[in-house]
Amino acid sequence: EVQVVESGGGVVQAGGSLRLSCAASGFTFVDDYAIGWFRRAPGKEREGVSCISSSDGTTYYTDSVRGRFTVSKDNAKKMVYLEMNNLKPEDTAVYYCAADRFTYDSDYMPLKMRSPKWDAWGQGTQVTVSS
Repeated sequence: EVQVVESGGGVVQAGGSLRLSCAASGFTFVDDYAIGWFRRAPGKEREGVSCISSSDGTTYYTDSVRGRFTVSKDNAKKMVYLEMNNLKPEDTAVYYCAADRFTYDSDYMPLKMRSPKWDAWGQGTQVTVSS
């Protein structure tokens, strides 16, 4: 069974940094899995933030975080990280990790990141950025 568990949320001032972690199980990073980061702010729809391919490390970022957030993976530990720098109040949200058996396709990624059809979702971790 594919499972993911997030950790690392917290409260930070604007301009600060946080690193979120996602522990994956039920699959190997040799397989073609996409591990995505999503967020849902109060009163807003879920937004796809970033994604990384478990097999070759190809990455995707939504425009609002590109240049500030970095997604990475540790194959040995089966961990995916989201390093968030220069955080803004509008980054405040519950952040979710998700995994899906999926071969990275750059043309399809924006649509994939809007889809709820992922094999596993984590429980979410709160990130609050104060101004």
